[in-house]
Amino acid sequence: MNWYSNLVKPLFFQFEPEKAHHLAIANLRVLLSLPGGKSLINLVLGDIPSSTPFELWGLKFKNRLGLAAGFDKDGLYMHEMAALGFGSLELGTVTPKPQPGNPKPRLFRLVEDQALINRMGFNNSGVHALCKQLEKKPDNVIIGGNIGKNKDTPNENAVDDYCYSFKMLADSVDYFVVNVSSPNTPGLRELQEREPLTRLLSQLQNLNQKLSTPKPLLLKIAPDVTEGQLDDILEIIQAVSLDGIIANNTTIDRQNLSISSMKLAQIGAGGLSGAPLRQKSNDLTNKIHALTKGQLSIVGVGGILNAQDAKDRIDAGADIIQIYTGFIYQGPQIVRDILKILE
Repeated sequence: MNWYSNLVKPLFFQFEPEKAHHLAIANLRVLLSLPGGKSLINLVLGDIPSSTPFELWGLKFKNRLGLAAGFDKDGLYMHEMAALGFGSLELGTVTPKPQPGNPKPRLFRLVEDQALINRMGFNNSGVHALCKQLEKKPDNVIIGGNIGKNKDTPNENAVDDYCYSFKMLADSVDYFVVNVSSPNTPGLRELQEREPLTRLLSQLQNLNQKLSTPKPLLLKIAPDVTEGQLDDILEIIQAVSLDGIIANNTTIDRQNLSISSMKLAQIGAGGLSGAPLRQKSNDLTNKIHALTKGQLSIVGVGGILNAQDAKDRIDAGADIIQIYTGFIYQGPQIVRDILKILE
């Protein structure tokens, strides 16, 4: 019997998604704090499969599976997620100042499509709070810092926000991700255009090169970029010597969904993640890999709902992969399943 699908998920899916998210992690935290709690988890899920360490950007990942940004914006669940077997955790998106994000409800399940729609709006406690949390980070997992701009910061001043968070986190994270691709902060995706993107990435890379040991610096892009935009982005990445690209963020596309158009209209705007993103993300990874002749490191994320999806993304050209929505729908067992196929 699939204990998560038959017992746990139906219980948590009775709650609205944000509440279920915090409730699930709170329960995991309690379980891990109990004597024998971790052994009990291994008894139910099986031991974490052994993996060959994977080296990328000069960092040694214990495996090629990471937790995508958005799941743990404030670094509150690092130890719990590391205990489940993830090789890396991408925290954020974090902004210089705390912000509440968009009004609730802002996270919606599309169960028939194994998908989520979110318009969270970079809700987070601010970069200073994240720095505080990182003082007690686990030492057996790679930590990424995903940085963005505050909603009330105009695009012409966006560079200041990104640079501020970069400087604050430089001593605490292993790599950085520049997020200009969320659809839930008004105007953010305009920063993917050639001129503002070149300016932003150049200034961040200048800051980075001043560090005694520069950090791997990556760009997270939208799956909805045009061919012309993608060409520009890849040229800029090469010009400013970024270390890699994350393909990809959530989509604003609503094609080929099972949910009714009436329900979609009731949900409204937001980024779509989960199974409907699978093909679009695979295709984008494949395209980037081909255009860069395999010379640019790719983190594959979006639409990975099972072990075969993970293998397909690696085969498409991803060096490492990340999950979020797949974890919500399949539960912690998905970590073991993916690690087995990636051994």
